[in-house]
Amino acid sequence: MSADKLIVALDTTDLARASAWAAATAAHVGLFKLGLEFFLANGAAGVRAIAGRPVFLDLKLHDIPNTVAGGVRAVLDLRPKMLTIHASGGAAMIEAARKAAETAGADRPMILAVTVLTSLNGAALTATGVVASPADQVLRLARLALSAGADALVCSPLEVAMLRSVLGPEAKFVVPGIRLAGSAADDQARTMTPAEAVAAGANWIVVGRPITGAADPGAAAAAIAGSFP
Repeated sequence: MSADKLIVALDTTDLARASAWAAATAAHVGLFKLGLEFFLANGAAGVRAIAGRPVFLDLKLHDIPNTVAGGVRAVLDLRPKMLTIHASGGAAMIEAARKAAETAGADRPMILAVTVLTSLNGAALTATGVVASPADQVLRLARLALSAGADALVCSPLEVAMLRSVLGPEAKFVVPGIRLAGSAADDQARTMTPAEAVAAGANWIVVGRPITGAADPGAAAAAIAGSFP
């Protein structure tokens, strides 16, 4: 796994801060992840202002199929490399997102299906009415998403080895919830170190605060990229 599989999460509403993080880390990462808070604060112009690496739009679209398809088409001119939707939106929604993405031709974004958010543990899932364990729910949603046309899955590092074993070498996984050894988990409930996640089968890892909260984000990104086998 090479450093181009490292995704740095620019989780802020401040365009100047996001641009500074991007400039500091561009030499050591493959993509910049821009999430909902950034997109709502800065819109399409903000996405276009982030330079240096391709963009992963982490919008986690979840609505009726027609609305999600429209949302996908609305961001195609930003040329994102990846775009997230919620697997729990169902097969028809996932299929609609994939078909909308395909209208961009060869430059279409990968459609990533989010299985179970890394902030949710078993008790939190139960509170929403899901009686399955996080691992069982992740596998159920993963199979549904791939069969409906998702290009890759978003899962916690604690599920990626299981998914790799069940779904095989062709499945692709984007793994957030990455923390350095000895660092705070913050609001993530299911975490792993970068090396552990890669060894478990992650194709890409998403790292936010361990890089952007460091005194030297560029050095932090370089150190994480250098930890890949």
